[in-house]
Amino acid sequence: MFDSLAELITLAEAQGQPIHEIAIAREVEQSGRDRQTVWELMHNRLLVMRQSTEEGVSRPVESLSGISGGAAWRLWQRLEEGYQPITGPLLSRAIARAMAVNEVNSGMGCIVATPTAGSAGILPGVLLTLQEAYGFSDAQLVNALFTASSVGAVIARRASISGAAGGCQAETGSAAAMAAAAAVELLGGTPRQSGQAVAITLKNMLGLVCDPVAGLVEVPCVKRNAAGAAQCFIAVDMAMAGIESVIPPDEVIDAMARIGRLMDPRFKETAEGGLAATPTGQRLAQMIWQGKPPEELGPA
Repeated sequence: MFDSLAELITLAEAQGQPIHEIAIAREVEQSGRDRQTVWELMHNRLLVMRQSTEEGVSRPVESLSGISGGAAWRLWQRLEEGYQPITGPLLSRAIARAMAVNEVNSGMGCIVATPTAGSAGILPGVLLTLQEAYGFSDAQLVNALFTASSVGAVIARRASISGAAGGCQAETGSAAAMAAAAAVELLGGTPRQSGQAVAITLKNMLGLVCDPVAGLVEVPCVKRNAAGAAQCFIAVDMAMAGIESVIPPDEVIDAMARIGRLMDPRFKETAEGGLAATPTGQRLAQMIWQGKPPEELGPA
């Protein structure tokens, strides 16, 4: 769609439009669909995001393997009971929603990969929480999804959104950066500020490995979605305050690409390193491969 964030931001600034308008126009041009059709397709994705989020916080969603599940529900219940989280009411609800979507994915539910299944909770967790807090309409959230998608397209073109290719920095890092750009726009920030939020988010997540226990998108993926939402919030607050990244956004993306290429294969979704290689990680993998019932595995 675009070769760089600089191109996307420059175009938005030159036309005096938000990033989402540039993204929609390019999608219409490239897909051959009319604007209404393109917009409705994105709206349908928002509906799936909301459904998966609500499912994950309304009940404990257990994975088929038994090594993850119910974390989002437990946190949500605590918040509903009046617990005052040290992360504050906004972030705590965002991280619960982020985990919820990833647990629904692990439980074979329907989610929207944004940009991957393993990182699918961050964008809906952030956007739906901002809607709850600030009263944004569904139409505004759909527009924000176009902004997020344009950022994800640039990252995919310049680097990678695949854990197998670039580590978890390429999955949860990209998702958090997408969410940060979208959140800044929702909150009234400029296209440049959205770009800065992308840079700040990715800088804070460079080098993050992909080390799934037993090769499943569960441990540590579910909780990394929570961490990605937190990194997003940090970057949004900084960007909205006018704080900028010394390294330009596209150069940060390029650095992520280089780090991904240099990363040891054991840390790129092979389940041969990191948490997957710990004694507990190996024990859980053995039990799963041997077909042990979930209740024998215990939480990890």
